[in-house]
Amino acid sequence: MADMPEISIIIVTYNTADLIGPCLNSVYENVGVEPEVFVVDNASEDGTARVVEDRFPGVHLTTNGFNRGFAAANNQVLPLCRGRYIFYLNPDAKFTGSHDLKTALVYMDGHPQIGLAGCRLINPDGSHQESISRRYPGETYLDGSMSGLKGSIASVLGAAMIARGDLVRRLGGFDETFHLYGEDQDLCLRIRKAGYEIGHIDDAVVLHWGGQSERHSLPAQVWKKKTLAEFAFYRKHYPTQVVKRIWKADLLKARYRLLTLGLSIPFLTGEAKQRARGKRIKYRAVHETLKTMCADGRRERLARGRN
Repeated sequence: MADMPEISIIIVTYNTADLIGPCLNSVYENVGVEPEVFVVDNASEDGTARVVEDRFPGVHLTTNGFNRGFAAANNQVLPLCRGRYIFYLNPDAKFTGSHDLKTALVYMDGHPQIGLAGCRLINPDGSHQESISRRYPGETYLDGSMSGLKGSIASVLGAAMIARGDLVRRLGGFDETFHLYGEDQDLCLRIRKAGYEIGHIDDAVVLHWGGQSERHSLPAQVWKKKTLAEFAFYRKHYPTQVVKRIWKADLLKARYRLLTLGLSIPFLTGEAKQRARGKRIKYRAVHETLKTMCADGRRERLARGRN
């Protein structure tokens, strides 16, 4: 069809009213491509949906009555996307140039072996933001089972990435088991298992603030979510014995770090003390999450035994 867009952009928002404007402005400032744009708002309480509705009438806006999670919200509008490519863009990100979308399109057209590719991400100060992983989390515990996958990139950060529409639809989009965090790694692995490579578009540059949807969450809550997402990835893709080994190693590391931080914090001052306290919050949250996971597993095994 002549009016079929080449790219469909999906943006999932949650309490990012101050960022969605610059994000969408950067989309519409791009030239050479006319994308269709979908925004799915996950029950924001700061008027994010109203900003989109009032300032960007061309956007296909979906408002949810509750927070469905990042993966589910993206999948919600996937059946409506008509583009050859699906571009996943975070609301706390924005294109830095007027040809970034065209650059991404040309890259994908020129590299048919690439199923999904990430853009080059930069921090607000212009510095490089790490967005490429060469290995999956916990992969060192495996016996080379990932060695047959194509390409050298394991995954890219989901803040700004473009994927083949037919491939993503065939795979069912994101796995909704992942509420937040880990869904980008999972999708990248499934794409590689389908016979494609993961790419990186160095000439398409996106500024990414990072973590803005979680800025009102307590750090301990964020680390709990990240730990749960990581182990959801392990349980899906790794053998049970490997998952157990990772769990034991992570629990041991958390205990060791809590011990050493507890001993060192009284002797620290200023920023060093603040950083150490932040790390203690992290490892305490990881430790408690891992302990809870173990207790939940025991209860599940007992329940299965009774049945």
